[in-house]
Amino acid sequence: MIFGILNQKGGVGKTTLSVNLAASLTRDGSRVLLIDADPQGSALDFAAARESTPLFSVVGLPRPTIHKEISHLARDYDHVVIDGPPRVTDLARSAIMAADVIVIPVQPSPYDIWAADEVVKLVAEASVFKENLKAVFAVNRKIANTAIGRDVGEALESYHLPVLATSITQRVVFAEAAAQGRAVFEVDANGAAAREIEELKNELVEVAQ
Repeated sequence: MIFGILNQKGGVGKTTLSVNLAASLTRDGSRVLLIDADPQGSALDFAAARESTPLFSVVGLPRPTIHKEISHLARDYDHVVIDGPPRVTDLARSAIMAADVIVIPVQPSPYDIWAADEVVKLVAEASVFKENLKAVFAVNRKIANTAIGRDVGEALESYHLPVLATSITQRVVFAEAAAQGRAVFEVDANGAAAREIEELKNELVEVAQ
């Protein structure tokens, strides 16, 4: 299964979500490839920071040929996660065409909700060519116990795409883990962050089926 994590707005936690989703997918023994399609190369930086054996493979592919190369790249893997570029470009279109499920991370802020419009349009365009393409919103970097965190689902309803029931709360452990090139479950296996990522992964696997 190929998951594309895309949003044209920076700072929504795309890479954090990508690396932790990839790590979570390996927990059942799956072979996972993470494609860093962001020219900034944050997922590659994550991999370089890691001192222990990698949980998954990471390759950099910041060019608009992902959809042409994906069958070759994905050949030896059970799942692929694409960490998409921060802007709507030919590269973003290629990542969408390569994926089975598009995950659009949004922070619970009006700016993020407005910015999602461009990605939603790209998904609609790609759906003409890929009838089985699926897309969902994932509320990311939510501030716990705030009204805007609760209201974001309603605000996203105008896009007519499902919003995952699991939301990811902003927690310090995500930054601490990333600095070591580790997934949150490696830092605190029983913590709330690891539990949220696992629940999000389970939801996405269900969506993909």
